[in-house]
Amino acid sequence: MFDDIFERLAKSKFRSKFKLREKELEYINKKGLDTIRSHAKDFINKRIAPSVIPNDGKQTPMRGHPVFIAQHATATCCRGCIEKWHKFPKGVELDEKQKKYIVDLIMEWISKRL
Repeated sequence: MFDDIFERLAKSKFRSKFKLREKELEYINKKGLDTIRSHAKDFINKRIAPSVIPNDGKQTPMRGHPVFIAQHATATCCRGCIEKWHKFPKGVELDEKQKKYIVDLIMEWISKRL
């Protein structure tokens, strides 16, 4: 389903440098993928989906949670990256289908690294 976007992201030196370290892998194993998916949904709903994000471009840390790392790797870390890579326009609240796409993409990236 995501072969095309993963292929394009792999060509980006910046996007391809993101890896899950032992700390994140242990966290995933401890919490389980259902909990990680729940965290991803929450992060996307609160930090990415609104039409106006005051700190857009700075709302997703580079570390601290496997979902944050996956967001940078999949270009779903801010609305600017989402617009560039996934063609969802800035300034418009993400709909349920778009949010599901982003969460599924993040989870697919994480799953491929387990």
